[in-house]
Parts: sequence; structure tokens; C-alpha cells
Amino acid sequence: MMQKDEDFTGWFERVILEAQIVDDRYPVKGFTVYMGWGYRIARAIARMLEEKLEEEGHQPVQFPVVIPEDAFMREAEHIEGFAASVFWITHAGDTKLDRRLLLRPTSETAIYPIFKLWIRSHADLPLRVHQTCNVYRYETKATRPLYRGREFLWNEAHTAHADYEDAERQVRKGVEIYRYVYDRLGLSYLILRRPDFDKFAGAVYSIAFDTWNPDGKVNQIGTVHELGENFAKAFELEYEDERGGRRLVSTTCYGMGIGRVIAAVIAHHGDDHGLILPPAIAPIQVIVIPIPFKGFEESVKGYAREVEAALKERGVRVAVDDDDRLRPGEKYYKWEMYGVPLRAEVGPSEVQERTVTLVRRDTFERSKVGLEKVVDAAEALLETIYQNLRERSWRRLESEMAHAESLEKLKALIEERKIVKINWCGDPHCAFRIKDEVAGEVRGTPWNGAEEAKGPCIICGGEAKHVAIVARTF
Repeated sequence: MMQKDEDFTGWFERVILEAQIVDDRYPVKGFTVYMGWGYRIARAIARMLEEKLEEEGHQPVQFPVVIPEDAFMREAEHIEGFAASVFWITHAGDTKLDRRLLLRPTSETAIYPIFKLWIRSHADLPLRVHQTCNVYRYETKATRPLYRGREFLWNEAHTAHADYEDAERQVRKGVEIYRYVYDRLGLSYLILRRPDFDKFAGAVYSIAFDTWNPDGKVNQIGTVHELGENFAKAFELEYEDERGGRRLVSTTCYGMGIGRVIAAVIAHHGDDHGLILPPAIAPIQVIVIPIPFKGFEESVKGYAREVEAALKERGVRVAVDDDDRLRPGEKYYKWEMYGVPLRAEVGPSEVQERTVTLVRRDTFERSKVGLEKVVDAAEALLETIYQNLRERSWRRLESEMAHAESLEKLKALIEERKIVKINWCGDPHCAFRIKDEVAGEVRGTPWNGAEEAKGPCIICGGEAKHVAIVARTF
């Protein structure tokens, strides 16, 4: 049996391969293959997000993967932030291109030249679009499947507004949308305003969702950025206002890395047996396992199909594993590894009694219900499983948090792999000293401002302006 909390890295690498999430053995470092089960989960997460975005007025788009060099170079801070990680395209066959192209590391510089064509007057605003696509960044740090790659799947939203105030409202809406998705996945998280030295290149400010990992590092699963007029100035994004004047638009963007979200789902909910999937994204919510005895094979299989039909009729994602090559115990192992939330066992006794034995993946609790009640029972258990996963994740986050009043205490807590709250004056030099002396970094300050700093900055002793979060990161 695998030990998740004793060797998280080994456990994680085994689970993502054995549960057919991704295969990291592609012959180009940092590029990962999504396998069948993993890509079905990825599509479910993307679909959940896409539906919410479109419900909130975002139109789906699909932009080219290449960006011309001259467009990329228009926003100076953006260039500085991404230039070192860009993949350049310089040739088509043996022919050198007239101008270099790059694979998108993010899409602002691809989208804004087209926004300039689409936005003419105030009647065209606000403009909200989103796309699910791959982006490319030449990561110089060690790559790790799902957490840090050179190609990764994400959804990015881009919006344009008549003024900064409306863009601010959109930032809050972006945070709400992401919270909705993470809550449905049962994930716990911190919403942090990034320090100015760690904001998105070209942003006025950035907000990030950080979540815990069993190895003590935080995992950034989503970001929302207020861009103000920075990109609008660079790309001359103007519109005609109601009085006939010309004004710059204000823009926002936000991105959710699908791979990192899957990693968080695996890390938060999985156990020593493998995955435990939240019902909302489980490709199969109920797996029906026939347990045949000699002479009862056909009746058991037939009854398993009855159970499947009853569940399917009510919209439950259900399948029957009637592969005769595997014994029931081997099927239990397989579907526990795959994280299917609920198992339905049917054998000769269930056939005779017209019952179904239900087994929860999160607790392995067993219950028996009549066939006429199996749908209601399964739906109730799926909801209970979801609530349990969510509550467990939030309890774990609370247990990972600690508070340090001194640099020595901070060092000790980071060594214990805690996520640590400190008093911080806001000076970047104090944050840089923390990074130099502690195996962690200032991740940001609580976005909602719920906590007020009391006492001096733990580095310089000056007046603390913020409660800051310090943690290890990928």
C-alpha cells in the first residue's frame, strides 16, 4: 500500500500513471501526455469553468497559438516578465521568417490587436472573452507533471471596460467565478494579493489562489489581474465615449491552470489507495461490480445492468465492470485507484433480495438498499461524499497554518513545512531578506483584508502594515 503522507512525491508519481491521469515520459522535457481518465477529468473541470464564465457574459474564442514579435514587444513590463521563457519560431523549413513568431506564454499580446478592431464605441463595452488552450513557457526550474511544465492546459479570460471602476467590478467577479469552481471541487484555498514585485508582468495588481500541498509547498491554482490602462496604452485600445470623446479602455485578465487544479484535487482528496474524485468531475460516479458465483453468472450480470439502467435514467454517470478477466478484488483495487466516488456491488444475495450494496470511496462505509431506492441513496451519498471531501480539505488547510512573531520562529515553522502568517511592513527589501534566509517566500497578503497586522514587522521591526503569508512554493 502506498503511503501518501510519508512519500508524497513517490505516491503522486505512481497515482498519476497508474490511474491514467498523465504520462510524463514524453521525449521532450516538460511536455506531458494527458491519458484517457485524466483528460476526461480535465475536460470536466474546463467545462465547469467555461459554463460559469459564459453564464457571466464571457464569449468563447480561440486565438492562434503564435504571436508576432512586434506585438509581443509593445508592453515593456510584460516583455521583461516573459522574455526569458519564450519559445521562438524563426524558420519555416529552411526558410528564415521575415519576422520572428513566438508560442503564446499568455495571450494579452495576441488578443489586444484584435480587441482594437472590435472595440469602437462605448456600445462595444464591456467585452468579455475566454478560451481554453495550451500555453508555452520555457521553465528553467525543475519541471513536474501537472504542477510545472513547459506546455500546460489552461483557461484564460480577457475583458475590456469603459473605466477602471468597471474593471474593478470585473476583478471581483473573476474571483467569484474561480471560487465557485474550487468550491465545487471541494478544494480549500487562500486568496492573496500578490506583492508588487511578484505581480503579473504589466498588471496594476494581481490576486492569486494558493492552496496547500502535502509536501508543505503551496500550489497556485488560479490568478486574477487588474491591468488598468497599461496594455490599452501600449496597444492604443481606445473607444468613443457617449460625448464623442476618445478614451482608453481598462482591461483585466484571469487564468486557471487545469493541470494544477487536477494536482490539487489529487493532493487534497487522495489517500493511500489512490484518487478520490469529487462527484462533480468524476467521469464515472458509480461503478457497478458484479460478484458472480458459479451458476449465477448471467443473473448477476443481468441484475447489474438493471442497476446501471436505473441510475443512468436519473443522469448519474454509471458504468458496469463486467470484465471477466479480473476478479472482484482486482476491480475494487482498480476503481479505488481511479477514485470513483461510489461502488455498487451486486452478487447472488443482492439478486435474490433485489438490493444493492453501496460502498463509499472516501470512508469505505457500506450500506445496503433496495433497488427501488438505489438512485435516491446514491445521489444522497454522492452529496455526502462531496461535503466530506470539502470539509476535510478546509480542516487540513487550517492545520497547515501557523503564526510566527520572529524570524527564528518563521525559519522553524517553514522547516516544519507550515504555511506561516507574519507581520510585514510592506517593504520589498524585508520580503527579499525572508527569501534569502528562509526556505520560503512572501506569497502575498489576504485579499479581503480580513486580518490586521498587530505588532512590528518581523524583519525590520518597523510598523507592520500587513499580515503576509510565507510558504515554500513550486
